[in-house]
Amino acid sequence: MNYEIVNLQEKVVVGIVARTNNHAPDVGAVIGDLWRQFYTDGIYERIQDKTDGKAIGLYTDYAGDADDDYTIMVCYAVEHQPEHPRYETRRIPAGPYAKFVIQCDMRTSSEEISKAWQEIWKMDLPRAYLCDFEEYQNDDMEHAEIHFYIGLKNALPEQKPKRGRKKE
Repeated sequence: MNYEIVNLQEKVVVGIVARTNNHAPDVGAVIGDLWRQFYTDGIYERIQDKTDGKAIGLYTDYAGDADDDYTIMVCYAVEHQPEHPRYETRRIPAGPYAKFVIQCDMRTSSEEISKAWQEIWKMDLPRAYLCDFEEYQNDDMEHAEIHFYIGLKNALPEQKPKRGRKKE
């Protein structure tokens, strides 16, 4: 897979989360159910001040690397850190990312997305394991474009993503 190195600015994102592991037998169901909940429960409509309306699948809070537990978050980037009592807030750190682009049919996309991740995992990238994410560029179900951003290590001290508190 071809990629380019890009430097991204920090993003504040709001959405819902689950904890899983790539080796868990139900990993596909956990991630798929989170996306379904995000749309069927109308969560995407209730998030205010979206920066661009592009849905994001964020992988963060890694316990180690791609073989360990992580948090999956289905979210949108927002203008500022809002007060959402039922949703989580995270900050995607600014810095270097490897950017991959795929085109796929969203009706069968889970297989293509899984294949892309498997190819990325095999690559010898200097991954930071802080934040990686998929950003869905359009709503065209037959010709979707998805950008994958893989956080890379850099010369700066490592930063853990900042977490917002969930209101009780």
